[in-house]
Amino acid sequence: MRWVLLGALLAVLLLIPSVFTVVGAVVAWLCGQPVLLAFVLGAVVRPYLPRLRRWTR
Repeated sequence: MRWVLLGALLAVLLLIPSVFTVVGAVVAWLCGQPVLLAFVLGAVVRPYLPRLRRWTR
């Protein structure tokens, strides 16, 4: 399913060149916001990090 959605996105980007420009501008703007970028990367990576367990008595 993921590959189908990626293929559909790539098809739209190739068929309509102005969409490619808009997506590129949005990605460049998002990469220029370091706090937003750090928050998004942390939210994406969080489920894969091991959980720290507290000391039990």
